[in-house]
Amino acid sequence: MITFCICLALLVTAYFTYGRYLERLAGVDRSAQTPCTRLADGVDYVRIPRWRTFLIQLLNIAGTGPIFGAILGACFGPVAFLWITFGGIFMGAMHDFLSGMMLVRNDGLSIPEVVGRYLGEGMRQFMRIFSILLLVLVGAVFVLSPAQLLTSLVPEISIPVWVWIILAYYFVATLLPIDKIIGRLYPVFGIALILMAVGLLGALFFGHWEIPELTATTFKNFQLEPHKLPIVPTLFITIACGAISGFHATQSPLMARCIGNEGECRSVFYGAMISESIIALIWAAVAMAFFGGAGQLSTTMGEAGHDPAWVVNTVSNGMLGIAGGILALLGVVAAPITSGDTAFRSARLIIADMLRIDQRNKLKRFAICIPLFIVGYAITQMQFGIVWRYFAWTNQTLATIVLWAIVVWLCRRRANRWVAFVPALLMTYVCASFVFVSDQFFGMSDRTMAYALGGIATFVVMIVMLLKLRRDAKSRP
Repeated sequence: MITFCICLALLVTAYFTYGRYLERLAGVDRSAQTPCTRLADGVDYVRIPRWRTFLIQLLNIAGTGPIFGAILGACFGPVAFLWITFGGIFMGAMHDFLSGMMLVRNDGLSIPEVVGRYLGEGMRQFMRIFSILLLVLVGAVFVLSPAQLLTSLVPEISIPVWVWIILAYYFVATLLPIDKIIGRLYPVFGIALILMAVGLLGALFFGHWEIPELTATTFKNFQLEPHKLPIVPTLFITIACGAISGFHATQSPLMARCIGNEGECRSVFYGAMISESIIALIWAAVAMAFFGGAGQLSTTMGEAGHDPAWVVNTVSNGMLGIAGGILALLGVVAAPITSGDTAFRSARLIIADMLRIDQRNKLKRFAICIPLFIVGYAITQMQFGIVWRYFAWTNQTLATIVLWAIVVWLCRRRANRWVAFVPALLMTYVCASFVFVSDQFFGMSDRTMAYALGGIATFVVMIVMLLKLRRDAKSRP
């Protein structure tokens, strides 16, 4: 439990230390007008109190990512604790906070529009398509995962029926002004998600469970077929939402349009991501402890053929009893449903920003939503595992692009670029090498060559970005 406690303490401490440093780096101005004041429209630009925006942001970015991803990541062993902790502090929370500040400073526009201002028109067009693809994939994932959980709770209702019920809710929530359902109901679900994590944390501390330590002997890959799922880069793709996630940057415009003061950004963006990392850390520990270690968890997930939804149901009831299990499952079911509808909402906003369609008109919102939900439903007909794997890589690739945009933004501010440059370089290598290593893409058997090609691709991207930064510096007065 020592490794777990140290990681937990580091995450909490980071909010008050590294988070404050990033505030100074971004030049937070508490007197500046925010988009919800200048551009109020009663639909998307609506001021919401900080405690609500924090809980809504947490719900929006969480989904089942820090739960399902952490469970799958725990199959690699205690090394997952390191990625969740240091990834969450120096990559994920930094990514969420600085991209959130960029969004607030750029009228809360959708992320493709803001990235385009720093990486160029070509990247803007690419990001529009890429972001919409990711959001529809996320929406589909967050239809299927709660449908699976709800079916395990109410077996009388089949998964297809739950899919239709959830999609119907998504459609309504996506169309309505943000303060009607999201602003009122989601903070309640956010509290449930936090109570679920606190309940499991209490069970870990006061129960008889043994959390594996990270030692010289446990610093290895516990997957059943480690050669097919190497830690680098697969772990970094598997645990996305608990460490760093591009999906978050697509969700942040929702709250960037509702924040009343730049001083709220650290708690809403950095704080929500740190909270999500804590949730992921708890679930990774719970998954390993409940099944007697990472190796046993891998066997349960692999040979027995159980999915993360089954693990969540089994663990929640086994560790917290019926009452606590219901609370835990409420948080786990609510999280993906709330992230799913905001994914579709974000896709609507990206299309509206791209085509400059006024969203105060209900019929225009309706016209954008219909094709999005048709495509989303079609994706739900695919196997969940396939959808999840492609979502995970797409998610991390989007995060990498946003990190490079942050680098340019910091350079233009003449601020410390290295806080984003190093993470951007690392994530570029992770995403590039995954293309050559994973069976989802090329699946090269010669791993040395696969890693070398990933390194070459990363080097090329780095040179391109350095040249861009040099041109930017020359063009500035």
